[in-house]
Amino acid sequence: QVQLVESGGGLVQAGGSLRLSCAASGIIQNTYAMAWFRQAPGEEREFVTAMTRSDARTYYADSVKGRFTISRDSAGSVYLQMNSLKPEDTAVYYCATGYGSRISTNWASYDYWGQGTQVTVVS
Repeated sequence: QVQLVESGGGLVQAGGSLRLSCAASGIIQNTYAMAWFRQAPGEEREFVTAMTRSDARTYYADSVKGRFTISRDSAGSVYLQMNSLKPEDTAVYYCATGYGSRISTNWASYDYWGQGTQVTVVS
């Protein structure tokens, strides 16, 4: 059973930075990609970024390109470095993984989710 645990959220001023972590355990080597999504109150869960497990290809939503960076370590954990944060980045951030054969921006394509971590950006 795959387990994902996020950490690193918090309150930050606009223009600041945060680094989120997602500790992964279980049979993660069979999953295709790790992804970050976010969900603001009253909004749909939104794709942020993803990285393929085999060759570390990355994909970013246009709204975060150039500001956010996904990375991973040898243990299979993933990180989300968020710079130049804006109030519209405020959301609960989730990491996810799945057995699909391609990167998807659709949250329904992912099989495992963490519990989420709150990021609040104030102006």
